[in-house]
Amino acid sequence: MAQGLYLKQQMSLQQVLAPQLQQSLALLQAPTLELKALVEQELQQNPVLEEVLVEDTELTAKSKAEGDNAAAAADPAEPPPDVSFDPATEKPSSEPVDDFQAEFDRLTQMDQEWRDHFAQTNIPLRQSEEEEEKRQFMFDSLVTGTSLQENLIEQARLSDLTEAQWPVAEMIIGNIDDYGYLKASIEELSFSTNIAPDQIQAVLQVIQTFHPPGVGARDLRECLLLQLERIGHAHTLEYQIVRDHMEALGKRRIPEIGRGTGRSLDDVQDALKRIAQLEPRPGRSFLPDNDQYVLPEVFVTRVDGEFAVSTNNDQVPHLRISNTYKDIMAQPDSSPEVRDYIREKIRAGKFLIKSLQQRQQTILNIAWEIVKRQREFMEKGVAFLKPLTMVQVAEVVGVHETTVSRAVSGKYMQTPQGIFEMKYFFTSGIQTSTGSDMSNTSVKDMIAEMFRNENTTKPLSDQEVVRMLGDKGIVIARRTVAKYRSELNILPSNLRKVY
Repeated sequence: MAQGLYLKQQMSLQQVLAPQLQQSLALLQAPTLELKALVEQELQQNPVLEEVLVEDTELTAKSKAEGDNAAAAADPAEPPPDVSFDPATEKPSSEPVDDFQAEFDRLTQMDQEWRDHFAQTNIPLRQSEEEEEKRQFMFDSLVTGTSLQENLIEQARLSDLTEAQWPVAEMIIGNIDDYGYLKASIEELSFSTNIAPDQIQAVLQVIQTFHPPGVGARDLRECLLLQLERIGHAHTLEYQIVRDHMEALGKRRIPEIGRGTGRSLDDVQDALKRIAQLEPRPGRSFLPDNDQYVLPEVFVTRVDGEFAVSTNNDQVPHLRISNTYKDIMAQPDSSPEVRDYIREKIRAGKFLIKSLQQRQQTILNIAWEIVKRQREFMEKGVAFLKPLTMVQVAEVVGVHETTVSRAVSGKYMQTPQGIFEMKYFFTSGIQTSTGSDMSNTSVKDMIAEMFRNENTTKPLSDQEVVRMLGDKGIVIARRTVAKYRSELNILPSNLRKVY
C-alpha cells in the first residue's frame, strides 16, 4: 500500500470507566485537603447541592443520639457495621427519579442515619476557641521567604559592581542553582553571551564574596575553600586538606592524609571535625520550607483498655440536596426542561453524597482491620510491627486490593505511637528461626539501633550485623543488611570509623 494519510474504519472492544466510577475512585484516593477541593468544584457545578455546617450536623446528630438509649450504650471498641465500598463493582444508578417527595425522604433518612453513626463512633476532637485562634494566628503570621537568587540580586545592587557589570552579575546569578553552586563554566558563559572570560571571572569573584559563604562555587572543593578563606583559615591544616587531598577526604583515608600532610592522625582528625562544620550546600538556608503538614484521616485512641477507631469527619464536607429545588419541582408551571435538568442534578448529587459516605466507611473498615492486626504495635511500638499485606485486609473488608491501595494512599493515622502513613503498616516479613514472621520495618529499626550503639573506633560491619541478628533468631543475608543500611542513610564501616 502506498504511503500517505487515509481513513480506516475498525470495530474494537475496550473497557471505559464510567464518569461516576471515575468520580468514586477520585474521592476514595484523595486525601482530606484534596477532597475538599473536589467537593468545592462539584458544589460550583451542581446547584442542587449545598454544604451543611459541621456545627449544625453535630447538633442534629447529638440530639438524635441523646433520644436513642440503644445508641448511647454502643461499645466504642466494636468495629462499625460491615458496609464496604468497592468502586470496581459499583454501578451507576439508572432508577427513575419521578417521585421527588420519596427521593427527598430517602435522602433525609440516609443523612440522618450517617449522622447518628458518626455521633456514636467519633471521639470529640474539636479544639477550644482559644487554641483555634492561636492556630489561625500562626498561619496568618507566615510570610513568603526570599529565594537565594533574589537575595544575591539585592546584594549585587548594593555592591561595588558598576552599572555595566550588573547584566553580567544577573547572568551569573541566573546560573546559580538553589544549593548555591554555579552550574556553568566560565567558558560556557562566555560562549553563550559573547562576553570576555576575564570580565565574567571578575564579576564572579565579587559574587563569591556575597552571603552565604561559599555561594558561586563551581564544585565542593571550591565551596569549602571559599568558606575557610572567609573565616581567615587560609593557612590552616583543614585548608591544606581540602586543597590538596580532597579525594582522600571524601573517602576518609585519614592515614593517607596524615602521610601527605606530615601531621599526626590526631591533628588530622581534629581538622576533619572542623571541616565537618562547614556548609556543603550554601543555599540550603534559602530553600523553601519543605515540611509537610499532614491532617490525620483516622484517629486511634485507647478507651477502657480497648482501641477505638474514628475517622476525621469534621474535615470532610457534609452535603445535602437543597429543599429549594424540591419547591421548584412542586410548582405546576415548571417546564419539562427544568424538571429534567433538576432530576439529573439530583441523581448526580445523590451519587456524590453516597460516595462520600462510603469513602469514609471504607477507610474506617480498613483502619479497624489494621488496628486489629497491629495491636502490639499500638501498645508497644515499632519493634512489634507485624507483616501485613493489602490482600489480607482486602479479604476481610470485602473489597479488591487495589481499592485498599487507593483508600490508604496519602492518608495518615494518628495512633498512641505517633502519626503514621497508613501505607506504613503494610510491610513484607522476614522469617525467624522459630518459624514466625517479623516485619522488615522492625528488623530495620533493630539494625539502626545496633549502629547507634556501636563503638565508633570499631564500627560494625554488615557481616557482624548479620551475626548479631542471627543470635536473635533472625536469618538475613548480608546484602539485605547493606540494603537496609543504605535506606537508613548509614555509611559503610570504613567511612564511619573514628581514629
